[in-house]
Amino acid sequence: MEKTNAGGQIGVFDAAFLGVGAMVGAGIFALLGEAGAIAGSAVWLSFLIAGVIALLQGYSFAKLGTRYPSQGGTIEFLVQGFGNGHVTGVVSWLFYVVGQVITVMVALSFGSYAGTLFFGEDVSPEATKLLALVIIAVMALLNLQANREGVARVQTAIVWVVIAILGGFAFITIRHAEWSLLSPENYPPFRSIISSVALTFFAFLGFAVVAFSAGDMKDPRRDLPKAMYLSLIITTVLYVAIAIGVYGMLPLEEVIAAGETAIAKAAEPILGSAGFVIMTIVACFSTSSAVNSQFFATNGVIAYLTRIGQFPPVLGNGAGKNGNVGVVLSTIFVSVLTLLFDLSAIASIGSAVALVIFMMVGIAHLRLIKETGANRLIIYLSILTVVVTLVVFAVETLSQEPATALAIVIYLVLSVIADALWRAIPFLKGGDAGTSLSNDLEPMTD
Repeated sequence: MEKTNAGGQIGVFDAAFLGVGAMVGAGIFALLGEAGAIAGSAVWLSFLIAGVIALLQGYSFAKLGTRYPSQGGTIEFLVQGFGNGHVTGVVSWLFYVVGQVITVMVALSFGSYAGTLFFGEDVSPEATKLLALVIIAVMALLNLQANREGVARVQTAIVWVVIAILGGFAFITIRHAEWSLLSPENYPPFRSIISSVALTFFAFLGFAVVAFSAGDMKDPRRDLPKAMYLSLIITTVLYVAIAIGVYGMLPLEEVIAAGETAIAKAAEPILGSAGFVIMTIVACFSTSSAVNSQFFATNGVIAYLTRIGQFPPVLGNGAGKNGNVGVVLSTIFVSVLTLLFDLSAIASIGSAVALVIFMMVGIAHLRLIKETGANRLIIYLSILTVVVTLVVFAVETLSQEPATALAIVIYLVLSVIADALWRAIPFLKGGDAGTSLSNDLEPMTD
């Protein structure tokens, strides 16, 4: 197992709020309208089902994290399950791409809200993308310059504010909801609701960030499970409550039309223009904290992957006071994706690839189950629910979006090529980088 330099500085709430910040920013603000186009007013049910699936994954991650505490998080689990070879390498590139996709998505959501706040509802796409680039640059600099404890503390402060205001928003909107808008008579077929789960599950992907804080905890065996479950429970309750409130305040057509700003729109009937402004500001804080969480994870995972020889060593070279070259290149990569893609395409691509990654983590866990002491039935359920969601998503959604399906296939192929190619180029390979750790990272078997 990798020996980390755990400073013991990140506590349960710090780690949990890193996850909440990553999930809430990547989810409820960015996807509420998108999910409604598939699940109709049953979006709250879609979020609930996705939350249950995420909790099953969270159980697996918590068991793995307490057995293998590391700043490598998800990748450490793959290394332990499959060894430090090509399988882990390919999935690592996929994981890296998903992290950047999440960053793009929440940055675009920030741009939409900030643009509406500064320029009104007729904000241009160019202005939205420009603001997205600004928040990417700011959060990248924070993670390059600040230490990990400082980043976690900033995140905790932001998320406390976001949870308090969103909780108040959910309470008020549910009290004033028009329940006929939420009638099951208006729900689409159940297969459509299940299909939307792949999209709403994307809103929970930030929970994996919690696993990356294990190496910074004083007692990860005790604190990591608490942080994992706390982050998922808080997020699921918020998502379901807000979805009920929004779809109980606005007709389905208005929610879909509002897109990323649906929550702010739902506040207007009760609180007027002030409500719209308040929720827009909260959305800006929430999405910016999500960008922060993703860069926090990117910094850690790149450092880890270069140490074990899965990424080019040059990416692990220092940049700023506490960052690395990988974060700098990731900032450029994320900025390019922000300019090229829109929100819905990003979410669909990220969802499908992330489901594949979680399936692989589940399989790795089965190979390690005697080491982790996990309940085998729960691990099987965690894999089954992900596979079912992926299959339904492929049949219901990707069959109608050939461009998205092609992009996913391209990502898979590029990950295989990236894993093989960099190892074959001498100046990228950097000699025997990662060799010293290889013997410590052999896969555990039953």
